[in-house]
Amino acid sequence: MLFNSPEFLFGFLPLTLLGYFLLARLKHRLALGWLACASLVFYGWWNPAWLPLMLGSIAFNLLAGRAIARRVAAQTGSARRLLVGAIVVDLALLLHFKYAMFLLDSAAALLGAAWRAPEIELPIGISFFTFTQIAFLVDAYQRKAEDFDPLRYGLFVTYYPHLVAGPILHHRDMMPQFARADVLRFDAARLADGSVIFILGLFKKVVLADGYGGYASPAFAAAAAGHPLSLFESWGAALSYTLQIYFDFSGYSDMAIGLAWMIGVTLPMNFDAPYRARNIAQFWRRWHMSLSRFLRDYLYIPLGGNRRGPARQQLNLMVTMLLGGLWHGAGWTFVIWGGLHGLYLMAFHAWERAWRRWAGSAMLARVTAWSAPLAWLLTFLAVVVAWVFFRAADLPTALSVLRGMAGAHGALLPEQLIAFVPALADVAQSVGKVPYLGDGSVMGCVELALMLALGIAVVLAAPTLPALRLRWRYLLVVPCGALALQRVLYGRASEFLYFQF
Repeated sequence: MLFNSPEFLFGFLPLTLLGYFLLARLKHRLALGWLACASLVFYGWWNPAWLPLMLGSIAFNLLAGRAIARRVAAQTGSARRLLVGAIVVDLALLLHFKYAMFLLDSAAALLGAAWRAPEIELPIGISFFTFTQIAFLVDAYQRKAEDFDPLRYGLFVTYYPHLVAGPILHHRDMMPQFARADVLRFDAARLADGSVIFILGLFKKVVLADGYGGYASPAFAAAAAGHPLSLFESWGAALSYTLQIYFDFSGYSDMAIGLAWMIGVTLPMNFDAPYRARNIAQFWRRWHMSLSRFLRDYLYIPLGGNRRGPARQQLNLMVTMLLGGLWHGAGWTFVIWGGLHGLYLMAFHAWERAWRRWAGSAMLARVTAWSAPLAWLLTFLAVVVAWVFFRAADLPTALSVLRGMAGAHGALLPEQLIAFVPALADVAQSVGKVPYLGDGSVMGCVELALMLALGIAVVLAAPTLPALRLRWRYLLVVPCGALALQRVLYGRASEFLYFQF
């Protein structure tokens, strides 16, 4: 079930809220149980066969977490071994469903064998509920997890706003909220505020993200089919996807926060205007913030972080980002995407250390303030290039798009632009129509340019949702909600991009 589907908006959501608040009048645990059951229905809507897998994972990790906590309290030496064993089981489950085909096919290609691994259906959201529970096991070992109530733990893992695309939650942040009495009381103002946040996120998804996807998808499909994209086509495709994934994930994050806030539950921020970052480290503090924290706390720091010298720090950064890339998908394009961000981070930290040694922190601050536009542009372009690998179906497709962005496939200009400025005919190597729209129509060059300019202006200048004053949220919700509702009712609900991870 999708947040942007009529089934969710007009069926699941009102029934879930109505049942929750009615049962809350009778008993706390009845309301929580209703919410947990609704979350299971939400998850099982795609494929009920995945429910036993998720429920088995929840039962295993709850029992393991309890056992780890008991052994830690008793100061026995087996707690660490049990922790490692439980994490291995979780990762083995993830490895089987998400990476077995990739590893076997890669081994076959390396050995020159003709066989292919049998296709395994990927349970939706498996990365998110697995990482959530690994964090719980570590928290239990570190005595940060104290509440092992089965109902609240099950709801913590399955809670439908975050279940399939994040944020990655921490036990210590969520369990106390489900135990509070005030989340059971109906609050009209809270419900209204949550609904406004949800609707604005829905607008980002169905109007903005899906709109930019209409430009990006045909171009990448054409590149995958062997059509060499020209300079303008390639940059149009790369920038369109850059904006598509921005509004798609920003929209989902807002919708998740809004859904939770309808009953008074606070989810952590997972998105904070990452395209305004002036360096790549700042980008990762703003993009998928819960995943960044998870990789930092449970991978980068345990590897040694920056405590063992610059060389080890650089290695730790690269390992963390490579595994972060693999977390997003089982494919070499995701490995390269993670590796590129690892290289970006290594270069940034090396430059920062060298500049501090040469000029000192005060000079660094002055230069950063003076060169902020250049720093932003360099960061943004580096992110755009990496997104090409993230989006492309395979490595040849990504390289073809990048060659087009470098001008290797010429500078094909649309007829509309040539007619508007005839002198441009001498600039392009060839003149013709932009050919890659699926319906065979000609994509308006001016239209795309305006859309890209508008999208970039929004991500750079528009206030983020937390910073947007409440009265402006309520003013925006009417036109945004009307446009979003029209798309929901008369269009086909598209999956969120992060559902595939």
